[in-house]
Amino acid sequence: MAKIVNINRDPGNLAERAYDEIKRRIFDFVLMPGDRLSESDLAQQINVSRTPLRQALQRLQQESFVEALPRVGWLIVPLNFEKFDELYDFRILIECFAARELCTAGKDWPELQSLALIWQVPAAERLQDAIKTSALDEAFHRIIVESTGNREMMRTHREITERIRIIRRLDFTKDNRVTATYDEHAEILTALQNGCSDDAQRRLTSHIEISKREVRQITLDMLQRARKYRPLMGQN
Repeated sequence: MAKIVNINRDPGNLAERAYDEIKRRIFDFVLMPGDRLSESDLAQQINVSRTPLRQALQRLQQESFVEALPRVGWLIVPLNFEKFDELYDFRILIECFAARELCTAGKDWPELQSLALIWQVPAAERLQDAIKTSALDEAFHRIIVESTGNREMMRTHREITERIRIIRRLDFTKDNRVTATYDEHAEILTALQNGCSDDAQRRLTSHIEISKREVRQITLDMLQRARKYRPLMGQN
């Protein structure tokens, strides 16, 4: 039986908390692409009334996480690899611009030193936990984009990151992806630290393109294994 979530009774807060809880369940593979949702069942599970729940679902619909099924309920949006390809291509444009800014600004970036302490470490010091590495991977790319100071670019990149989070987490369940991510991030950081704009952009592009190809190999079997694996992935 699903865990009942106790939340504050303020109506606005209820909708926000319902939104956060449903999104968490999507990212943690509790709710899977293609799953159908019953408003009454979901409202009972997360302990809210239908009105704030519907507000949360409508917001998630606007963000393309769920679809409304007339007279039926709601659907967790199935994986759409054509859409993911477009989002990954957009990532490349944003992150290459950020890399160019980092390399041409003519100043030291303490953020790069912080990232180096995570990614440029001996193999024995690397994390092996997929979910933790996935979160660190998101932070790596976010910090590079934040270096631009461009708030609209940062907002767009954050939205892209949320849209592709589920498949990035699936990607990190593959045996070689953690090691490959450490290697590729270390190389990108070296290029950024040396101010080599072309090399940094080339390595970033390759890194994102590899990830894009890998997620194309995600199968129904991987989704089902992720559902079984989710208790481990949710551990801190």
